[in-house]
Amino acid sequence: MEQGGMRLARVFIASPFFDQEQVEKVKRLENALSRNPYVADIFSARFHQNKHLAFGSHEWRKATFQQDLKFLRRADAVAAIHDFTGKCTDSGTAFEIGYAFAMQKPIIIIKEKSGVPNLMLVEGLHAYLQRVEDAASYDFLNMPSIPYEGPVV
Repeated sequence: MEQGGMRLARVFIASPFFDQEQVEKVKRLENALSRNPYVADIFSARFHQNKHLAFGSHEWRKATFQQDLKFLRRADAVAAIHDFTGKCTDSGTAFEIGYAFAMQKPIIIIKEKSGVPNLMLVEGLHAYLQRVEDAASYDFLNMPSIPYEGPVV
């Protein structure tokens, strides 16, 4: 999308939103991206749950999956929250990150909690942020590389 001759980014948010802590973190990311001058559009799955279909039904599952892939394909970048419990990231978030990587989309990983991230996630990222609020000022136009420099599992 363009605004004033400048191409603005469409950003896909990859993150779980199954408990209050996760929902609050996704809300913070939505807010940060909405303030970013380089972002035109945000896809956050929590707003696209196909409520007209019975949750968990075959129709709901198919529609939700296809919708997720559609918005991943049209995104210019993926902002993924990678705060996990134990040694596991959310499997849906990991799938979205892998799909984005296969499509050669820039992946911005945001990890606020302590813990050692997985090698496959950090080697596939474009930028590593340690605070959700840093997404408000990240330059989605020039996409500066910010590598992860710590240990991996």
